[in-house]
Amino acid sequence: MRRRESELDRDIAALLAARAFIEIRHLARSARLESGDSSEDTLERIRFLANLAHNLPGVARPRPSTPSRRGASPGSWEQATATRPLTGVWNTAGPKGQAWILRHIAQAGRTWTPPPPLPERRKGPSSMTPRQWAGFLLGRWPVRTPVGREPLPAAANVLKSLDTETVRALYEEARRLRLGLGGGGPWLRAHLDPDGVHYLLPDPASYYWPGTPIRDAEIGWWQCTALLRMRNGEQVSGMVAVLPEAFTALPTTLPRRQQLRLAHRTRSTERDTYLWGRDHKAECAPQVCGYVPEATDSAPTTT
Repeated sequence: MRRRESELDRDIAALLAARAFIEIRHLARSARLESGDSSEDTLERIRFLANLAHNLPGVARPRPSTPSRRGASPGSWEQATATRPLTGVWNTAGPKGQAWILRHIAQAGRTWTPPPPLPERRKGPSSMTPRQWAGFLLGRWPVRTPVGREPLPAAANVLKSLDTETVRALYEEARRLRLGLGGGGPWLRAHLDPDGVHYLLPDPASYYWPGTPIRDAEIGWWQCTALLRMRNGEQVSGMVAVLPEAFTALPTTLPRRQQLRLAHRTRSTERDTYLWGRDHKAECAPQVCGYVPEATDSAPTTT
């Protein structure tokens, strides 16, 4: 049954992608003949369709499944989309997008049941798999090198314990240098536990592995996974780009076995700063957090 649902989702994704591209092509032709508000409305419709459809070709014809981080367990979202490939598209489409999807499926005379909601990202870490337990008992570092890439240096196979001011400085440096991962600005500074202990380890996804071409250069920083303690005591995950020399200069204070245990916890904590910030938003106020929002401030996002 699950296999049939998965195959149907991929078939429906191909249908929807074709319908979206046909509509976009028609709208693009119309936009050339329009002016003023009509032209803006047409361009907005094109943006809506492009946002809705940009993941559909990948759902219809998926590449071989390769985890972005070798040695990490698949998260609950990854498991949900493996069973129902259209789960992500459907649950992020919004009411307008969902109505468009259902209308085109009905026009094609197809029968399709929408997937269930995306699961809530669990609080805390997932339990170790038997393979991860074996690696832990053997003292094997969990961050594994993608096939065909050079391994990280030994100095990167370390988990560091950081105070809040150091975490703030690393995020600020990533933002100042525009490395692409990090930021958070005043929001992050206000919402980290000021007396908390945080953890950081280099954990690049395959597409951020050092040496990967990006823009007109190669990636020369390490994508690090952070386990951050927020002002309410909850531990959540974050991502930040750290220069190798900056990470290496941080003191190493934890025994190796404790590093291994915390590395698993850091890599398997699904709930991130964005989701924590979303849930905290209702109670966030200057008198509660000491945070005064600015137009450019937002909770950090993950990749």
